[in-house]
Amino acid sequence: MSDPRAGWSNGDRALTAGKLMLAWVALLWLLEAVDAVTGHALDGFGVTPRDPSELADVVPSSFIHFGFAHLAANTVPLLVLGFLAALAGLRRFLLVCALIIVVDGLGVWLIAPAGTNTAGASGVIFGLFGFLLVTGFVERRPLGVLAGVLVAAVWGGSILAGLAPTQAGVSWQGHLLGLVAGVTAAFVFRRRPEASRALGAP
Repeated sequence: MSDPRAGWSNGDRALTAGKLMLAWVALLWLLEAVDAVTGHALDGFGVTPRDPSELADVVPSSFIHFGFAHLAANTVPLLVLGFLAALAGLRRFLLVCALIIVVDGLGVWLIAPAGTNTAGASGVIFGLFGFLLVTGFVERRPLGVLAGVLVAAVWGGSILAGLAPTQAGVSWQGHLLGLVAGVTAAFVFRRRPEASRALGAP
């Protein structure tokens, strides 16, 4: 039995990846609009560390932002990095994002300073950066390596700055944990050439 995705053209993959990321970003803007008109009622879905009741906010925290400026700063990198990561396959992309969100949220819950409230898509952004940076090397794919180099050239400086623990109001812990989770995801969800050939066999 052949893989039904084998008939997808590069254009089909790009269109699907683009639609997914536009929908994701649209959801974030919709949630921030709801947050604004409700007096920032959604800000409570951020993660406050080491409070057992806050474990329920580990996933929602990645979809909440503290104002439109915060969201605007995350929109373009999430859109671009998510699009690039999704080009290789939506199922793997969703698994990668799920791993990043859960690991990042739990890590923030464990190690962030007491009394803080952490939310935003930046952990996912740092995770996708890490994933794209190393996945080409892990899978020995020249195009993947090239994508990683280009991503590093465009966003490497911003990523390094976001890891600095000196910026007030910035969760460097969430950024670092997201980056580590993304690199881990590149190994956990790496594509094996022999498995790909088996899927295409009659």
